[in-house]
Amino acid sequence: MNLLEHTRWMADYNRWMNQRVYAAAARLPAAAVSEDRGAFFGSILGTLNHLMIADRIWLHRFATHPARFAALDPLRMWPRPTDLRAVEHDTLPALRDAREELDATIVEWAGELSETDLDHVLVYANTKGVVSRVRFGLLLMHFANHQTHHRGQITTLLTQAGEDVGGTDLLEWILTRQAVDPNR
Repeated sequence: MNLLEHTRWMADYNRWMNQRVYAAAARLPAAAVSEDRGAFFGSILGTLNHLMIADRIWLHRFATHPARFAALDPLRMWPRPTDLRAVEHDTLPALRDAREELDATIVEWAGELSETDLDHVLVYANTKGVVSRVRFGLLLMHFANHQTHHRGQITTLLTQAGEDVGGTDLLEWILTRQAVDPNR
């Protein structure tokens, strides 16, 4: 398996896990989802918002790639987030709708990637204005890892609130996909 195939798998896994996390969060009262639990982004809702904002920030950066990925065209119309702690959606249903739309965009975009795209050195500035030059393939690995990292925090917060997300291991998702298509 190459990095391109890995990126596509991670985009699908990301969508699958987000569906599970949001379903678990939806079983809690709204006050429990918004309750400050002492996490880095405060609440379950705050952490979910952070993950959405960070994904959008990265996709805005990825949209500057010379390949001009068509799947990112709608994103180019959205305002570029600047605050990693912002709460853009203060209710879980609104955030879930936005997340589903973004996950569909990520899966479509991952399908557009080509091997030649991965070696491009992307120049971007972080939210503090610090400029970096990083090979695109390495940024794709970070993008997937960042999502997994924060979903791990969210599943912990959900467990502490009494809600079980179920299995979250990538291997569980892989085995589910191979049962459907053993050639994958």
